[in-house]
Amino acid sequence: MRDRRRILTTHVGSLIRPPELIAYYQAIERALDGGPPVDEAAFETCVRESVGAAVERQAQLGIDVVSDGEFGKSWLWANYTIDRMSGLEQRELSPGEKPFSPIHGKDRRDFAEFYTEYDQTRIFFGRERGRTRRWTVTGPIKYVGHAAVARDIAGLKQALAAVTVADAFTTAVAPGSMLPERDDRYYRSEEEALFAIAEALQEEYRAIIDAGFILQVDDAYLASWYDMMPPNGTLADYRKWVGVRIAALNQALKGLPEERTRVHVCWGSWSGPHSTDVPLEAIIDLILTIKTGGYVLEAANVRHEHEWHVWENVKLPDGRCLVPGVVSHHTNLIEHPRLVADRIVRFARLVGRDNVIAGTDCGFSPGPFQRRFHPSIMWAKLETLVAGAKLATKELWGSD
Repeated sequence: MRDRRRILTTHVGSLIRPPELIAYYQAIERALDGGPPVDEAAFETCVRESVGAAVERQAQLGIDVVSDGEFGKSWLWANYTIDRMSGLEQRELSPGEKPFSPIHGKDRRDFAEFYTEYDQTRIFFGRERGRTRRWTVTGPIKYVGHAAVARDIAGLKQALAAVTVADAFTTAVAPGSMLPERDDRYYRSEEEALFAIAEALQEEYRAIIDAGFILQVDDAYLASWYDMMPPNGTLADYRKWVGVRIAALNQALKGLPEERTRVHVCWGSWSGPHSTDVPLEAIIDLILTIKTGGYVLEAANVRHEHEWHVWENVKLPDGRCLVPGVVSHHTNLIEHPRLVADRIVRFARLVGRDNVIAGTDCGFSPGPFQRRFHPSIMWAKLETLVAGAKLATKELWGSD
């Protein structure tokens, strides 16, 4: 995951799906409601072709560590696992029962009028099953997604055969971010369920690494849950909650090569005020106990950009790398390459130039039916990421 001659570039993984692929996922939604069945062979072909085009575009722009865009995941970045686990059932919401939303916290209460408007303007292309149903644990959670992850792996391998890049990664959810408000009717405690989920997820983690890819574990709820604590909750309570989830994640990562893994932590990444986000300095010591080779952290948006100062007093563990977001998904504005370079250089001078990979704050599309902005802006942001990394390389190494 590192290059000792220049700054490598990557991103968080999720890319905006092309229209033809979105159409298939919309058809899948309709089929679940009793509509006509989807032509599976045609759908699989569309996924492979979409992944191939996305990988080719990333390579053309100069992204070093590419992904499949999460195009094979039919649900949100975390909820895709419901199709890959046994012991889970879906039930329709009862009258008056609200679906879980990851942004129903203090920030949403403090800015209720804003969110009333915001919810009406989000770019959304489908119903998304999680909006009308709730996930219920009815038996032991076991991994049954072997065919699905094999399909993801095969599609990315096929795409990589046509390009030249430094490396490739595939994303998977962390135990603590998998269905965090599930209705559990089987396990005796939240901790027991978490470690069962960790054991199940390790099968997906190992399959990704055994295929030769970098594993990126996404754990957005780890930081964003602070905003959703009960009003009388304390930072100590929250840190205890985080500690249990990191223990489960470390269990899922046990035995896997750290140098082929990285973990992504963000603050939920919706485009709201984020006025009550937990400061990075309050949890960085816990994050650094995750046994992984790299830490992918938000660092470009206006709520968290200042937190590069954290690294003035915190030492990056030996052998680990930092993947700060130097391009944000929160704005339609395209960052100037010089700004991107300045952000990279700040981190490089604090943790070492060999230990920094330039990344993005979060995914550009959390699921097949959502996107942060127009695809043209996404590709422009990745282009400016590469341009900024080249400027930083010249400054840090004195060469192009």
